[in-house]
Amino acid sequence: MSRKQQLHRPGPVRGPLADDTGCPVLHVDMDAFFVSVELLERPELRGRPVLVGGVGNRAVVSAASYEARTFGVHSAMPMSRALRLCPRAVVLRPRHEKYGAMSRRVMEILRSLTPLVEPLSVDEAFLDVSGARNLFGRPAEIAALIRRRVADELGLTCSVGVAPTKFLAKLASTRCKPDGLLVVPADGVLEFLHPLPIAHLWGVGERTEERLRSLGLRTVGELARFPVAALRAELGNALGAHLHELSWARDPRSVTPESTDRSVGAEETFETDVTDPAEVRRELLRLAERTGERLRAAGLRGRTISVKLREPDFQTITRARTLPEPTDLSRVIYLTACELFAASGRERVPLRLIGVRVENLAPAGEAPRQLALDEPETGWREAEQAMDEAARRFGRGAIRPAALLPPTPRGPGREAGAAWDGSNARGGTDA
Repeated sequence: MSRKQQLHRPGPVRGPLADDTGCPVLHVDMDAFFVSVELLERPELRGRPVLVGGVGNRAVVSAASYEARTFGVHSAMPMSRALRLCPRAVVLRPRHEKYGAMSRRVMEILRSLTPLVEPLSVDEAFLDVSGARNLFGRPAEIAALIRRRVADELGLTCSVGVAPTKFLAKLASTRCKPDGLLVVPADGVLEFLHPLPIAHLWGVGERTEERLRSLGLRTVGELARFPVAALRAELGNALGAHLHELSWARDPRSVTPESTDRSVGAEETFETDVTDPAEVRRELLRLAERTGERLRAAGLRGRTISVKLREPDFQTITRARTLPEPTDLSRVIYLTACELFAASGRERVPLRLIGVRVENLAPAGEAPRQLALDEPETGWREAEQAMDEAARRFGRGAIRPAALLPPTPRGPGREAGAAWDGSNARGGTDA
């Protein structure tokens, strides 16, 4: 191949004028999403290294600005290590309700262009735009439109990959971050894919990468030319066949829209192991509050409630119960979670993490209404709706259950606030 042919061979092209023939799949990935949402209210931090995450010995980084990433910081890294690498970083506590609300606005923009939207998480989604050409133009033009609307309407940036398949579209969005657009043309997929390191293939983690490197494989192209039988023998039939197919850009999966989230929940890692059941129940209350608020904000109810309990050695158990009818009430979620905790046999076992989750979801309008335990005609539901409204107007924490308030001396004339504290919780049977 001559040098002139090499310079003009097909390959990934940036911008909406690229050849996107046969590229109906888009992958939209928000840039440093949690940090970017925080900077909308803290513009003075722009250009500085910013981390979103907890504090304490066991805290981890939830998100890092691109300025922080230049120091080697990344998400899921222990916060203590991140601050050693970047001691001048500003650390902000995560506000998941705000990220969830912004995520819904992002998805609304995407669904206004095509109904074929498959969310992967709060900050990324696949789209199939093959049916949107007549209204909005070619795939690359739609990608450019998404980036403009996200910037104009939300004040955020995103990166968009355009390709023939989901796998390639996701790779493309990763390669053009931040704030980019990259098209992988249908007749140039191998020129794009084969020079990449093998770690870019889905299913290649650190251990698999080490095993592939021991075989002398460094790039996707080298893996593609490696005998598939030998690959299966080394990695197992399923993984070996999967990586071989991906190395030749073969990905038959279609974009599958989901009408609702699969589950809604929250979890918390304690800074030190907790053995006091009362403290665990207080945290279950906090998590149930957060979960119920998210369900109501999303217009969802669920029938299956589960708790996750992780011990110091990382042994993790879950217990679940399916209710007769769906619920979105924090009180029901909390009382059920307490029963599951009591039945788990872990009431006196040290715990490093607990979680609460609601699954088996349905839109609230389609689900029969679940009454809270002991709920009168007007009662807990109205109280929780009032708490939601107060949170929207004044921020989370403006009103909350009395059990979550700091202890204060009760002098003459002072009474406990009108909030439930879970004292009705009963033990139950294992699920």
